[in-house]
Amino acid sequence: MFTLLRYGPTMRASVHPVPFTATDPAALECFDTNGWVIVRCLSDRSIAQLRRWVDELAAWPDGVNVLHYRELTDGGPRLCRTENFVPFHDGLRGMLTEGPMLHIATALIGEQAVLYKEKVNYKLAGGAGYSPHQDAPAYPFVERHVSCMIAVDDADIHNGCLAVASGLHHEVLPLDDVGCIRRDVADSLPWMSVPLRAGDMLWFHSRTPHRSGPNHSRDDRRAIYPTYNALSEGDLRAAYYDEKLARMAAARVGDHVQVSLIGDFQGRPV
Repeated sequence: MFTLLRYGPTMRASVHPVPFTATDPAALECFDTNGWVIVRCLSDRSIAQLRRWVDELAAWPDGVNVLHYRELTDGGPRLCRTENFVPFHDGLRGMLTEGPMLHIATALIGEQAVLYKEKVNYKLAGGAGYSPHQDAPAYPFVERHVSCMIAVDDADIHNGCLAVASGLHHEVLPLDDVGCIRRDVADSLPWMSVPLRAGDMLWFHSRTPHRSGPNHSRDDRRAIYPTYNALSEGDLRAAYYDEKLARMAAARVGDHVQVSLIGDFQGRPV
């Protein structure tokens, strides 16, 4: 049993806890209507374990198994993302590919889900934010996918929590030349900041518009982002990483640190 936290259409509407199960119509209606839901299911002990695992990933050297990305901050080069770690970390592989996480992804997609990709976004103190975008343009091969922001640390407006635009997850919006939402369109959207406590999970559709500001605080704001697709479209995780690395080697998108197949990240190159 999980706790689903639902926000209404206004900026800081009341929070209504309801039980989340695979067949709970209220929970699924919330996701279907808004394109996102918040699930709370991690204990303090689990959060502490999650932080240890993320610390382990950050300490792994470059060029060994995982993919590390760095940005230039006023305090010097800092880690901004790690991905492709599931094959090499038993704890995170178990968490992201079975049990409650897979159960929730399957319920939200409406059929059996499988892990498509995974990443840690660190957004350390002084780290950059992300332009308004939808994930779907950056995800080749699949049409049905859902992502989750697992808050490793508390996320708020000071350290760059996500903001979402509800009810706009049914189509890809007009894009700019780096694959993000065109500025005039983004400026017209009903953005709502979504602060999270450590251990909260913000699940969102791959076409849900979202953005996040830079981390202006003195504290780090780390989060794990697994993405799942419908298994009926294939188990494509390895194909995704092969395609991403090939495309990024062939062409650069935008002038910032490229961490994706679109130019959403605003970090300065090292």
